[in-house]
Amino acid sequence: MTLAEKLQQGWYGKGRLPWWCYPLAGLYGAVVSIRRSLYRLGWLKVVRLSCPVIVVGNLTVGGTGKTPLTLALFEALRQRGYRPGVMSRGYGGMQHEPMLLGDGPNPAEVGDEPVLIRAAGVPVAMGRDRPAAAQLLVNAGCDVLIADDGLQHYRLARDVEICVIDGGRRFGNRRLLPAGPLRESLRRIDEVDFRICNGGEAMAGEISMHLRGHTVRALLGGHEQPLSRFAGARVHAVAAIGHPQRFFTSLAAQSVEVIPHPFPDHHAFVPADLAFGDGLQVLMTEKDAVKCQAFAQKDWWSVPVKAELPAAFYDALCARLGAKA
Repeated sequence: MTLAEKLQQGWYGKGRLPWWCYPLAGLYGAVVSIRRSLYRLGWLKVVRLSCPVIVVGNLTVGGTGKTPLTLALFEALRQRGYRPGVMSRGYGGMQHEPMLLGDGPNPAEVGDEPVLIRAAGVPVAMGRDRPAAAQLLVNAGCDVLIADDGLQHYRLARDVEICVIDGGRRFGNRRLLPAGPLRESLRRIDEVDFRICNGGEAMAGEISMHLRGHTVRALLGGHEQPLSRFAGARVHAVAAIGHPQRFFTSLAAQSVEVIPHPFPDHHAFVPADLAFGDGLQVLMTEKDAVKCQAFAQKDWWSVPVKAELPAAFYDALCARLGAKA
């Protein structure tokens, strides 16, 4: 078991944490607090763009469903007459200079999430310098920007903050890293504009979101079929996301017999990772499929998901954007 796995077990009540986690958490909390104070006092510069910025993020380490929400936001805003674009840090990639993504970018260079978002026809800019990347989208004609995973990136001014919460795991033991999963104090949740609960039961003040996947798409050829065709079948399920168990559980809920293969988030797949040698079909997340496309085999399938949220949420978001205009 890796250290990361041991820590996650401790965060979510399935094991004990090493003693050194607690003093490090105190040090981490002090650094986070000082850094944010420097931005509030103006000692660190905040960059404001000429169009509204929506930040989608979370308070915990690991996946909560930010990318599906980002895609849902893009489509909802586009349907309401906006010209949205998405900026991403590009975790897992080697390209760090600000750039607009063209068609068919290489996930090894730019990261898996930007490739997935770009494949949906979304204008995407990425780079370590987020304000510079965002300006590329403004120059390209976008009139509202969505920052994927930018809640703790205070250098870029934002008009709307959206925090995505894992409805199953919530905030674990509610401690800061590395003694818990929190990137910031839980008090931060009271400052955001919208709290989105992905799965589970939404608490007071939260908006319920569900990820739905009813089809599978072949990595070779791109043809689709209903996920229900796999009911009762034994398959290898591959997930290199922040919370792989969510993917495995979603398949099991549709009567698929899952052989789980969790990998670290943003894992760079090689053919040997999926050489199971038994002829069973392989199901994987869309984010993983973009990294396996180059060496895809027959009977490898991705499972696209879409975020479903109440229409009232999008209406409230657009009203907030109009008030900021």
